[in-house]
Amino acid sequence: MFGLQDSATSTYYVRSVAFYNLENLFDTSNDSLIFDDDRTAEGKDRWSRIKYEKKINDLAKVLSLIGRDVRGTSPDIIGLCELENQGVLQDLLNHENLAAEDYGIIHYDSPDERGIDVALIYRKSSFIPFAHKSQRLLLQDSNGYRDYTRDLLIVGGMMDESELYLLVNHWPSRSGGESRSRPYRMEAARLNLRVKDSLQKKNPDSAFLLLGDFNDNPTDISLKTVLKARGKRSDIDENGLYNPMEALYKKGIGSLGYRDQWHLFDQILVSQNLLPGNNGGYRLWKAGVFNPPFLITQEGRLKGYPYRTYTSGNYTGGFSDHFPVYLYLVKKAQ
Repeated sequence: MFGLQDSATSTYYVRSVAFYNLENLFDTSNDSLIFDDDRTAEGKDRWSRIKYEKKINDLAKVLSLIGRDVRGTSPDIIGLCELENQGVLQDLLNHENLAAEDYGIIHYDSPDERGIDVALIYRKSSFIPFAHKSQRLLLQDSNGYRDYTRDLLIVGGMMDESELYLLVNHWPSRSGGESRSRPYRMEAARLNLRVKDSLQKKNPDSAFLLLGDFNDNPTDISLKTVLKARGKRSDIDENGLYNPMEALYKKGIGSLGYRDQWHLFDQILVSQNLLPGNNGGYRLWKAGVFNPPFLITQEGRLKGYPYRTYTSGNYTGGFSDHFPVYLYLVKKAQ
């Protein structure tokens, strides 16, 4: 826990939450149960131990620096996506930049066709999980066949005396076109809404964070109409969701470049009871996109966009094709 003082000399406790799309963090072993052939030494990506260890080193650096300027440490809770298995997560957390933070792991293998999963890591001194599960997102393609995608990760726990639920997402991509793939993301939004509403009904005082790579922007129908996530606090229903990323998106801030324009697919939504003005517990302070210069491509046609590991099938040795996003929760000290 970190203390922060305002101009009136009040002291606040600060917690930070982040989300990061790791851009295909695969080990070098060929797993016969998933489609990971590209990320092997013999695959088209020529994925090697040297490249893997560099990627681990790079990602550990990023995670260790998010929020450090404010809190002096890495985030308390981090949602992650595009990772192959728990082994790569363990390698990441064993890195010297993160080992001392004592993170725990919550991870389930998903049925995704690409062999990628979502996960949550948490500082054991900050967050104590009491329940977690992986919820299938059941989709069918236009021919009626199952479309295998990432699961929704649901985690409940205690952050100090506050009960907090986190829903970690990686929604279906825009492959095949935004409009053609839109129904898949709308179904993912409906699943989030059902889970949130059910938990909220049983636990009305609990707070909620919905975080992930939604493959949609804050103003898209899946978030605005289905999830009813609002960018203005005055528009939020009693049990609704506030999207602090919408204001950033409308300022032209993004977490990835997609088809030569900025998008803010990576987002963290908060429940209404995490907004300032409610009594007691943690409250949202601010949210942002973590985009220091070392994460940015410095030249070429992708100048200004995230410094990727692969670009158009070629190894470029960068971090990820996404920037991480984060938010701070604060609580006034008694």
